[in-house]
Amino acid sequence: MRKSAVITAIAGVALTVGLVAAPAQAGTPTTPKIIGGSTATNAPWGAQIYWTNSGTTDGFECSGTIIAPQWVMTAQHCENAAGIYVLVGSLDLGQGTRADVDQQQTSPNGDIALLHLTTAVNTTYMALGNADPAVGSTNQIYGWGRTQGTNPPSPVLKTANVQVTGTSTDAFGGRAIASRGVDGAAWHGDSGGPEVFNGVEVGVCSTGSNTGTNTQGTQNYASVANSRTFIRNTAGV
Repeated sequence: MRKSAVITAIAGVALTVGLVAAPAQAGTPTTPKIIGGSTATNAPWGAQIYWTNSGTTDGFECSGTIIAPQWVMTAQHCENAAGIYVLVGSLDLGQGTRADVDQQQTSPNGDIALLHLTTAVNTTYMALGNADPAVGSTNQIYGWGRTQGTNPPSPVLKTANVQVTGTSTDAFGGRAIASRGVDGAAWHGDSGGPEVFNGVEVGVCSTGSNTGTNTQGTQNYASVANSRTFIRNTAGV
């Protein structure tokens, strides 16, 4: 885990940051929600990423997607050497079934990581794209990140529409999908969450530029297509 990716929001100042949450205090999640947007109603593939710190203090850090029975995809900057587990099966933060992680596999092509679960999850898995979406297309983003500023995480999974503006780079220099919010934008805690086009995941939340209040902020999502071979060879999908 690269510590420089963990950034504290400064109210009123536009920032380009990795959108991982700051580590949570014991018993108090401090990660954020999508700014604006709406509540997601159907996301059986959703995964909440938690860090285990020295076995005593757990904290919600990132969003993610279940892509196979024992694999969750998230951002590379969400990895944690001290340990990770995920909650699946619920749109409500802090709810769901716990699945422990015994492997963290890092893409060589950008800000994407695959988490191997010790137990299989039976659900509808997220389908993956093989190409970046066209410039001008409208995509959907999902996450439990802050709704604004230094607010706590969203208690429910949120979604928003964004419009693709071109290509950019993610937090690790890989190819990324650049977009601007239509009715909402990514913020801290949305890291690792999906960008979806025509029902398939095309991007993984990496960085963004926002004041913490702007629903039309910009974000860069690591290209799934750019790491497609790695994902297929690692998770088999």
